[in-house]
Amino acid sequence: MITAVSRTYLRASTQAVCNSLKPAVIATTQATQQVRCLHSDLQVPDFSPYRRDSVNNAKRKNDSEESRKAFSYMMVGGAAVGTAYAAKGLVNAFVGSMSASADVLAMAKIEIKLSDIPEGKSVTFKWRGKPLFIRHRSEGEISTERNVPVSSLRDPESDDQRVKKPEWLVVIGVCTHLGCVPIANAGDFGGYYCPCHGSHYDASGRIRKGPAPLNLEVPAYEFPDEGTLVVG
Repeated sequence: MITAVSRTYLRASTQAVCNSLKPAVIATTQATQQVRCLHSDLQVPDFSPYRRDSVNNAKRKNDSEESRKAFSYMMVGGAAVGTAYAAKGLVNAFVGSMSASADVLAMAKIEIKLSDIPEGKSVTFKWRGKPLFIRHRSEGEISTERNVPVSSLRDPESDDQRVKKPEWLVVIGVCTHLGCVPIANAGDFGGYYCPCHGSHYDASGRIRKGPAPLNLEVPAYEFPDEGTLVVG
C-alpha cells in the first residue's frame, strides 16, 4: 500500500518535472508563433507593370483571349494549307518522274502516208518496238475475206470487225503463238505466214491454220484525212 509520505513524494516529483519542462514548452510555442507571423507577412510580387494592358484590363480580357485563339487557329490553318500544297507538289513530281520521256512519247504514235503503199501490197513499219503491217487490200481480197464463214474460224471475228476502211488492214506483225514475225503475202490463205511453227493467217489477219490460238492484234488507229493513217 502507498503511504501518505509516498504520495507526498510523488506529487513533489511530478511538480518538479512539470516546472522543468514549462520553459521549453513556452519557448517552442513562441518560436512557432514567430514562424507563423513570418509567413503571414510574405507578399506575392506584383507583375502587373510587365503585363500587357489588354491582360490587366478586366473588361478587355475576354476579347484578348478570343483574339489569341483566332490567331492560333489562323496559324494552324495556314500551316495545314502549306503542308497540303507541299504534299501535292511532291506527289506531282513523283508521278511526273514515272511518266514516259519525250522520246518515248514521240514513238507512241506513228503517221503513215497511205499513197506510198500500192494496192495489193503489205508494208512493214516499226512502232513501239514492234513490226506493224499496213496492207492495201484489193477488191478481190476484200470480197474473199468478207465471204469467210465466221463459225469456221478458230478466233471468230468478221472482217468488218477488224477494219475501219475495207481497203486498209492494220495489224501488229507478231505471231500469237510464240511471238515470231510472220511473212506477208504468204501462206495457204494469201495473208501472212509464220515459218517458225507454221501458222497461216488470211488477208484479214485471222488465224486459219497452225498452232497460233488468236488472230493478229489490231492496234488503235484512225484516219485524220483521206491520205493519212495515224496509229497509236
